[in-house]
Amino acid sequence: MRTGRVHHIEIWVPDVLRATSSWGWLLETLGYLPFQDWKDGKSWKLADTYIVVEESPDGTGPHDRTSSGLNHLAFFAGSRSDVDTITEAAAEHGWTLLFSDKHPHAGGPDHYASYMENSDGFEVELVADEP
Repeated sequence: MRTGRVHHIEIWVPDVLRATSSWGWLLETLGYLPFQDWKDGKSWKLADTYIVVEESPDGTGPHDRTSSGLNHLAFFAGSRSDVDTITEAAAEHGWTLLFSDKHPHAGGPDHYASYMENSDGFEVELVADEP
């Protein structure tokens, strides 16, 4: 049964090329495959779920994750070693480590994860499959 599972997520961004660079790298690293591509957007798919980045028709500025609305997306990212490897490579693809003083336990002592933000203000959390 698919009831309750996420069908898709659509993220409106100020610049689709910049978003494709950071989001595309991350999603493909996590196993998503390119799915759809059009002038103002692109999507990646994993199993039954796809994620879209599309340029906002209003040309909005950076996302403010601390305001009402979406704060971040969290993805399982494999082992602790996988989380570390992705985190180390992320800066080359437009992502900045958040909460570096508490990394990799910013979510608590029993939660191994990396919190990162891209240049458009979107945050992701990469969670290790093991505690």
